[in-house]
Amino acid sequence: MCCTSATFAVWSSAWLNGAAASDDVLDALLAWGEAHDVVAADAAAAEAFDLPLAFNRAATPVQLLMALRSHGAKSLRLVLPAPGDVRGLGAGGPFAEAALRAGEAVVISELAFGIVPEPVAEGLMRWTVFSLAAPAALEFVGMGEAEHGLTDTIRASAGALQSLNVESNRPGVRAELSARLRSVPQCEWPAGTPGRSLRVLQRAQEIDAILAIASIDDPGGALSASAAAQRAQALRPLFDAVRTARTASVNEAVRVFSEQPDRSS
Repeated sequence: MCCTSATFAVWSSAWLNGAAASDDVLDALLAWGEAHDVVAADAAAAEAFDLPLAFNRAATPVQLLMALRSHGAKSLRLVLPAPGDVRGLGAGGPFAEAALRAGEAVVISELAFGIVPEPVAEGLMRWTVFSLAAPAALEFVGMGEAEHGLTDTIRASAGALQSLNVESNRPGVRAELSARLRSVPQCEWPAGTPGRSLRVLQRAQEIDAILAIASIDDPGGALSASAAAQRAQALRPLFDAVRTARTASVNEAVRVFSEQPDRSS
């Protein structure tokens, strides 16, 4: 999984459609924190999901799952916003601000609610539910488009990566890359997750690790402000392509679970 919201979106959608048990959802979340709690950001969300408002005693993820089922939710979609790209966040407001700050969120489009995770203490992840003024319009990106876009962007950015000369400037870069990949929480996926989603996510994870290393200043010195800006500009298309590939892969898995016959009935 690429982030906390991706884990919750896929596993919750699998559970809502009878492809996973609630305990499976809770176990998957443990990769991102030993404890998880849930609060509402506003009165409308508190009333709809029977959740406490922020700064009151928090609810549990089980309560959130049951509220989602009682409201007839079938799928939770991942959004990965970034400065300059707020697709899927609706018309701004507290949810958009929180999601942009976190760099991730889950949208329940049919119910006009959004959920943002945030680490608030060592081992504790807090999920905040926001009501939306209107259902967020989510842009659909097909798996083929996302996969080809990632491949094409890698080719187009090859010159930029070569000019950064990461491997020669950073001794032991291959070991550093392996360490970064190992440090990512290894989450299980529900049975029935599309293989193409898994493959594209793995490729995106590898590129993201390379970008993280390429974005670090050379050992023994820092880049000038202009050089850092040039580097950021050169790598931006790859960062964007990785986010698009991850979003498409996760939401394709969500689509597959939400469109299959409900096995819980």
